[in-house]
Amino acid sequence: MEHGSTTLSALRQSLSAAVPAGHSDEDGVRRQWWAALATLQEDFLLPQLPLRGLWLAAPLPALYEPELLLHLKGWVWAPDSLERLRGSVAPLLPGGAGSRGTPAPGQLPGFERLQLSDDDGSDPLLLLITPRLQVALCLDGPPRERRLVARFDPAGLSAALSLLDRRLQQQRPSAAAELRRALRELGPLANAEDVALQFWPRMAERLGTIAPSLTLQPLVHGGNRAETPRAVSSELALLEALTHEVRTPLATIRTLIRSLLRRSDLSAVVRERLEQIDGECNEQIDRFGLIFHAAELQRQPESDESGHGERERLARTDLSALLRQLEPLWQRQLERRGLQFELQVADELPPVLSDPSRLETMLGGLVDRFSRGLSGGSRVRLSLQPAGNRLKLQICSEGTRPQRPEDHRRVGPVLSWDPETGSLQLSRQATQRLFHRLGGRLAERSGSDITVFFPVC
Repeated sequence: MEHGSTTLSALRQSLSAAVPAGHSDEDGVRRQWWAALATLQEDFLLPQLPLRGLWLAAPLPALYEPELLLHLKGWVWAPDSLERLRGSVAPLLPGGAGSRGTPAPGQLPGFERLQLSDDDGSDPLLLLITPRLQVALCLDGPPRERRLVARFDPAGLSAALSLLDRRLQQQRPSAAAELRRALRELGPLANAEDVALQFWPRMAERLGTIAPSLTLQPLVHGGNRAETPRAVSSELALLEALTHEVRTPLATIRTLIRSLLRRSDLSAVVRERLEQIDGECNEQIDRFGLIFHAAELQRQPESDESGHGERERLARTDLSALLRQLEPLWQRQLERRGLQFELQVADELPPVLSDPSRLETMLGGLVDRFSRGLSGGSRVRLSLQPAGNRLKLQICSEGTRPQRPEDHRRVGPVLSWDPETGSLQLSRQATQRLFHRLGGRLAERSGSDITVFFPVC
C-alpha cells in the first residue's frame, strides 16, 4: 500500500467518516480537545490504576498524568524541532536533566518518539487502548467548521489500528512488532456499554469550567512557508513546547483546586488561599495562550494584517457589559499585587464590532501588561467613553511606573523583557496586531496610558 494511505491525515479522515460537519472555530475546538483529554484521564483512566495499555498520539504527547505515563506504553509522532528543543529546555521540562536522567536517543519519558512527516498534518490525535477502554480522539475540519471526533466503536478503532500498524511497518518495523506484542499481552478488549454515554456528559461539565481563552495553535504546518524565517520558526517551536509543558500541569492544578472548592468543610482561610491559587493558574494559562497566539500571527504574511486583511470573525459586542463582568476578576487580580482598580463606563454606549470571547482574554492581558510595572499602592483606572463613531477604552494609573515600555528589551519578534521586574510579556507590536485582529486600534503614549479604539456598530 502506498505511503500516502498511511499518513496521519488519512487516519483522521478515516475516523471522521460519517461524522457530521463541525461548526467550531479554532479556539473553541481546542478547548474541546483539552476538556476531552482531562475527562479521559481523570474520570476514566486514573480511577482504574494500576492498569495496562498503550497509546499513540501526534503531534505532541496527549497524555500528561505522570502515573498514566508510567503504566502505559506510548508512541508519539512529533516534529524534529521538539527533539532538538529538549536539549535547550531540559532543565524546565519534566523528565529533563536532574529528574530521571537523560533519555536515550529517540526516547522521551513515557513514550517513544517517531518522525512526523509533512503529509501528516498538524491536528492532534490520540488512540488509547486498555482492556476496559478503547477510544480514538482527533480534531478535524476546515476553518470555521472544526470538530472534535471521538470513536468508541470496534470497527472504527480496528481500522485505525490497522492503518497505524501499516505506518509503523513502513517507518519503524521494530515499533510495529512491539505494538502487536503489546496488543496480544492485553488480551480480550471490551468497552463498557455506556462508556460513550458517560464520556460526553462529563466532558460537557468540564468544558463548562474552562473559561474562554486563546488556546494553543498547531506547531507544524503542511509545507514550509518561504516567508517565515528560520529563526522565527525555531522560536515558535520553543514557545509551543514550553507552553505545552507549563499549561498542562497548571490545568491539572486548577482542576484539583476547583474540586476542593466544592467541599463545604473548608475554613475561610483555606478557601481564600485555594481561590488565590485558582486565580493565578487562570492568569498564567491565559498569558501563555496570548503569547503563543501572537507568535502564530507572526507566521502570517504582512498582507494579512493590512486594513483589508483577514481578521477574526467580528460580531456585535456589548463592551460595557463585558467590562462590568470582568471588573471583580481584575479587582482580585490587582489586589494580590497591592494595587487598586477603578472602572468608569459612560452610560448607554452602543455595541462595538469585535469577538467577545477572545476580547475577554486580550483585555485581561492588557490590564496585566500595564499593571506589572506599577509600584505597590498605585491605582489602575480603566475607562470607556464615546469618541465619534468609535468607543475609546483607556487604561491609566495614579502611581510610579519604574519602566517605560520603550525601555523594555525585545526578545524575538513577539516578546519583551522588563529588566526592572524580570517580567516577560507581549511586545507592543504583538499586542497591536492582536487587537487589530479583534477590530481595535491600540495606541500607547510613553507608558503613561494605553488607549484602544473600537468601531461602533
